[in-house]
Amino acid sequence: MKTLIHPTAVIHPNAQIHATVQIGAYAVIGGQVKVGPETIISPHVVLDGLTEIGARNHIFPGACIGMEPQDLKYAGEPSWVKIGDNNQIREYVTINRATGAGEATIIGDGNLLMAYVHVGHNCVIADSTIIANSVALAGHVHIDSCARLSGVLGVHQFVHIGSLAMVGGMTRIDRDVPPYMMVEGNPSRIRTLNLVGLKRSGMSSTDLQILKKAFRFLYRSELTFKDALEQLELLGDTEELQYLRRFLLLSQMPGRRGLIPGKGKAAGSDE
Repeated sequence: MKTLIHPTAVIHPNAQIHATVQIGAYAVIGGQVKVGPETIISPHVVLDGLTEIGARNHIFPGACIGMEPQDLKYAGEPSWVKIGDNNQIREYVTINRATGAGEATIIGDGNLLMAYVHVGHNCVIADSTIIANSVALAGHVHIDSCARLSGVLGVHQFVHIGSLAMVGGMTRIDRDVPPYMMVEGNPSRIRTLNLVGLKRSGMSSTDLQILKKAFRFLYRSELTFKDALEQLELLGDTEELQYLRRFLLLSQMPGRRGLIPGKGKAAGSDE
């Protein structure tokens, strides 16, 4: 099978392009790029640097992937962008390489990155996330599977966003967003559980009721953060509670940003 390449595309002879890849007009692909089967590269896409792209991705016009990081610490060391399978990367998305020799900016499987999303250096996006138009992720942001980020918002460097979290549009995210929560505002606050997302995920009603109790301990009681965590331990040992407790504890570790406060709480409160 012959590779489906528009004659105006510029492709370095050392690029590793699977025979089933489609490449549109005026696309530019560098010599260290690898692209897996059945991926579609639309017109005017630029792929450069140490970039690996898996199977059945669709990269829309104007996207730029594998450019040098926008980081003054970067000194030309070899670093990567690694993208999995079945992703949709829409118009004018930018995904930068990592800072640090051998480090990588990583996109998992089944994600939708809408138009004008920026993914900064050393970011890690897991699987099945949806990131809406004009979202900017600074360096070292981690987003766990099935999170939802609405449009026109910014995420501070080193922030972690948990699985099945929902972030409202035009929100400023400068601290960690726990899993299963809905966050909105500027300054941002945890408003409630992401009930719609949790139900759509197929979570059982029993597990959902346990998370509702956990939410009340964390954000609707007068308990300190430490006491609320102790109450969470009494609720059971479900997979969701284990993950939530682990996320909350890790958010307090050095190098992390701490947690987004709950509704009506002071920014520095112990919750």
